[in-house]
Amino acid sequence: MTNRFAVILAAGQGTRMKSNLYKVLHPVCGKPMVEHVVDQVTQLNMNKLVTVVGHGADQVQSSLAGKTDFVLQEKQLGTGHAVLQAEGVLGQEQGITLVVCGDTPLIQSRTLEALIQEHEQKQAKVTILTARATDPTGYGRIVRNSSGFVEKIVEHKDATEEEREIKEINTGVYCFDNQALFHALKQVSNNNAQGEYYLPDVIGILKSQNEVVVAYQTDNFEETLGVNDRVQLSEAERIMRRRINELHMRNGVTIINPEQTYIDTDAIIGRDTIIEPGTKISGKTVIAENCVIGPHSEITNCQIGNGTVIRQSVAEKSEIGSDVQVGPFAHIRPDSSISDEVKIGNFVEVKKSTVGKGSKASHLTYIGDAEVGSGVNIGCGTITVNYDGKNKFLTKIEDGVFVGCNSNLIAPVTIGKNAYIAAGSTITEDVPGEALSIARARQVNKENYVQKLKHNK
Repeated sequence: MTNRFAVILAAGQGTRMKSNLYKVLHPVCGKPMVEHVVDQVTQLNMNKLVTVVGHGADQVQSSLAGKTDFVLQEKQLGTGHAVLQAEGVLGQEQGITLVVCGDTPLIQSRTLEALIQEHEQKQAKVTILTARATDPTGYGRIVRNSSGFVEKIVEHKDATEEEREIKEINTGVYCFDNQALFHALKQVSNNNAQGEYYLPDVIGILKSQNEVVVAYQTDNFEETLGVNDRVQLSEAERIMRRRINELHMRNGVTIINPEQTYIDTDAIIGRDTIIEPGTKISGKTVIAENCVIGPHSEITNCQIGNGTVIRQSVAEKSEIGSDVQVGPFAHIRPDSSISDEVKIGNFVEVKKSTVGKGSKASHLTYIGDAEVGSGVNIGCGTITVNYDGKNKFLTKIEDGVFVGCNSNLIAPVTIGKNAYIAAGSTITEDVPGEALSIARARQVNKENYVQKLKHNK
């Protein structure tokens, strides 16, 4: 099999984004756009993958750590100059080299594979990925000869009226013979208005040497879109979101309104789960089968079991078991573990806590830095008072405990198995198992006190 190499161009500053964040790190459906490109290229079984970095190099390397090698383009002198920076890594290799821009997050591996196959079948020195644009204004046009081979690429500003009628455009993605690429790059001139070395000039050089130059036209113009500003970023997000939602629906997930559902690319959702409108599923979230999520819920980096229902709630970096009821208007904060058959009701907040099987906190409760056992009932208005102004402390509520409404559990404290806490209690000491703890002042009724108040007025 022919050796395969790839160069990802990710060194440009992206001034049109008007952002402090380096362009290729802007996320599309939860993942930096350059990472989308690298992930698609990686599926092609590359021998080496090299990313050319420049502005924001440290951030890009951190984002792509372990997925690619890197070379630095210290001065941005054009796309040809960028690829030339990879010569130290690839210059002596035999095989083909794919060149892809890091700001094309919609490109798909199957299209790149088809490009490579066309390149090998035609025994070309370079194969250009092209697309048919309804409005080709601003794009370089592909001019073919009578045999269908590429005669030249002409930029829009240099095209004749006849050439501007051509709909086939250059996408900026290429497959080269590796040796021919680096040999020709050394012949590229910067004698142009920008004083830069352009990668497409390699095509003219190879053409002048009577080498075979061909083009492969993809039937999906959308996936070749580059992102240069916030408008194009929004368009890429829209297309990617539609692609993701369609994939889940074809895999057996019901999405009530795809246009109002936002699912990141790495999320996994089981069959017969229903996603209600206004829901956002982010990061590496895994949702099992037969769940109902939403409407208007936000799930981030969570593991969720079968048959769980989460309505109008937020859950972050936590594990939620099967047949759990969450919400409406609940908040599962990071590092929480909710076991099977638990109920976390309206306006309940859980933070860095474990909740055992079958336990309930039905409303208006804060559970923070706590270990809650199985079969526990936590009454309305209960608070685990975990913070003394400097440190956080643990509350332990063992199996079968009943906590009455409006109770304060002052950590560190342990409530023993099957104990009862009387409503309105403030618990500052451990409660033995099977005990009833009452921690409130005895009620005093002062007869006719209101009449005395009125007399004093």
